[in-house]
Amino acid sequence: MAKLVSKTYGDALFELAVEERTLDQTAEEVRTVQAAMRENADLTRLMNHPKIVKEEKIKLIEDIFAGRVSKALVGLMRMIVEKDHYNEMEDVFEYFIDRVKEYRNIGTAYVTSARELSDAQKAAVEKRLLETTKYVQFEMHYSVDAGLIGGMVIRIGDRVVDSSIQSKLQHLTRELSKIQLKVGECAP
Repeated sequence: MAKLVSKTYGDALFELAVEERTLDQTAEEVRTVQAAMRENADLTRLMNHPKIVKEEKIKLIEDIFAGRVSKALVGLMRMIVEKDHYNEMEDVFEYFIDRVKEYRNIGTAYVTSARELSDAQKAAVEKRLLETTKYVQFEMHYSVDAGLIGGMVIRIGDRVVDSSIQSKLQHLTRELSKIQLKVGECAP
């Protein structure tokens, strides 16, 4: 259900922003609202409190965001609250931002390596990704996992390229376990 909610509202906001030629502005406003929501736990508690009526929650959204972000975004947030989907608002915004990135051909890559990569290595990885994908720009996220032993794992969306030594050893172990020598086949 949450995925359907985020897709429905996220697509509506995206299509409106494209139609009104306000995509960049709307994306920036969405990021601002996301930051405000993440930084203010009290807002989330109020919005989820069962004894606060829906009308008060809508007024709260309007009081906080009207005049600070577009009427279209406030209207969307109001509609989400009216339909009792406040808990999915973050998912709606994430879906919208993902649609904007895809529209702008901006990829998001998660690179995990066995040790910290140098700036030159990071630049080489990004350059190679730009050469081998449709994207014109990447948001790069790097992490370290010493358990990989060597190599790296790169994830872009649902695609994963695993060139880690750990993965290669696991594959080799599986292949070796399939080999069964029959008694008597080995000549002395």
